[in-house]
Amino acid sequence: MMKDYMAIINLEENENDIRSLTVNRPIASIPIGSRYRVIDFMLSNLVNSGIKNVGIFSGTNSRSLMDHVGTGKAWDLNRKIDGLFLFNHGLCDFVNHDSKLLKNNMEYIYRSSSENVILASSYMVCNMDLAKVVDAHEESGADMTVVYTETARADTEFLNCYTLDVDKETGRLNGVGKNIGFHPHANVCMEIFVMTKEKLVELIHAGAHNINAGSFSNVIFNETGNLYINTYKYEGFVFCINTVSSYYRSNMRMLSSDVSDALFRSERPIYTKIKDEPPTIYVKGCSVSNSLIADGCVIEGTVRNSVIGRYVNVEKDAVVEDCIILQNIRVHKGAHLSHVIIDKNVDIDEHTELKGSETFPLVIEKTSMFK
Repeated sequence: MMKDYMAIINLEENENDIRSLTVNRPIASIPIGSRYRVIDFMLSNLVNSGIKNVGIFSGTNSRSLMDHVGTGKAWDLNRKIDGLFLFNHGLCDFVNHDSKLLKNNMEYIYRSSSENVILASSYMVCNMDLAKVVDAHEESGADMTVVYTETARADTEFLNCYTLDVDKETGRLNGVGKNIGFHPHANVCMEIFVMTKEKLVELIHAGAHNINAGSFSNVIFNETGNLYINTYKYEGFVFCINTVSSYYRSNMRMLSSDVSDALFRSERPIYTKIKDEPPTIYVKGCSVSNSLIADGCVIEGTVRNSVIGRYVNVEKDAVVEDCIILQNIRVHKGAHLSHVIIDKNVDIDEHTELKGSETFPLVIEKTSMFK
């Protein structure tokens, strides 16, 4: 059944509240969980469900994304027939950027032999069996199915995401709103849609010719009154990576064994680009507790409740607690970091003290220097 499905990952995602981490990259290629990238989860969900034809539609700043996904080998998508396709065009002058990006690459959609499409974003991090979504969609007979998650934390999380008004009897979508953090309970749209390719093409043309349409999700939801849109409730863990604080919380929650076991399942593994680094060296006298630490690091000091990327050196007498440290970082001796996110290639000099909070973590941008 899934052989008749292709997938499109639409990376036109709202980066306004996470700009300090997306200056040189899209949300999709932000490192997460010490050795993964955000897009790894959706790509793995698609592949684990049997999808063999995946198109990634990205706007600008895609060099890191292209370097990460490459030919798709890590996800078994480097194929002669179908496989992984990356479309990157600078169309940021247009208001409805993703609608035009999709329309300008219609040949990819037309040439696919698949008759159905799964359209998804990358910033909703989860481990989902999409085959169950497809089964529910086909059983419903709906024009389209949209996936959502129910949350009791909408006042602090999933901010600015779409919320869905779902008919409790039929599961049909009645209406759409935005989460402005006013109520704690909400049905949050995960921006995963299942439909026929024919319906997708119709919507792409409609969006490209409507300058006021906004995002392609808006194009879809504008048709709520004209289409039978079914909903599918996802019951598992979902992390929404659209703000600095949500990125910080998501990484910290991965330190919990319950969350980690739910995200990283042996029957549905999360794949990522393989890098052949040496194992991390833990020098005698160091102290490490409740942390995720990638390969290639040298730990001489203290690391507590932190997520550490590749090639990080924490020198003697340095303390890193409740932090997210991306790759190629040196924390010199005597430095003390708490609730800090440090992007790549930063050198933290001796006896530097940096402190944020759980709600407002301090972000040190890529290539910054502290003396």
